[in-house]
Amino acid sequence: MAKTSSIEKNKKRLELSTQAAAKRTKLKAIIKDQSIPIDQRFAATLKLAEMPRNSAKVRVRNRCEVSGRPRGYYRKLKMSRIALRQLGNLGLIPGLVKSSW
Repeated sequence: MAKTSSIEKNKKRLELSTQAAAKRTKLKAIIKDQSIPIDQRFAATLKLAEMPRNSAKVRVRNRCEVSGRPRGYYRKLKMSRIALRQLGNLGLIPGLVKSSW
């Protein structure tokens, strides 16, 4: 099980990134548009830099919803390889068959 503080920190980052997503995309569109004057684009760059770093989607870490483990993460199932194996052995994941030979 991962540290509770790191799990909570990641949840906060996810919440901040979803709240600020629209504003960030709007500012980035202004910055990339070459038809807008340079001073307005620079002002948009400064506004984007003033936003909290944790509101960026890049800062969110994929974590297992069962254990909070950050590595060995399956996106489709939203869990780590270890949690997947444990739940698969118990027969709690439909369609998953443990291979043995």
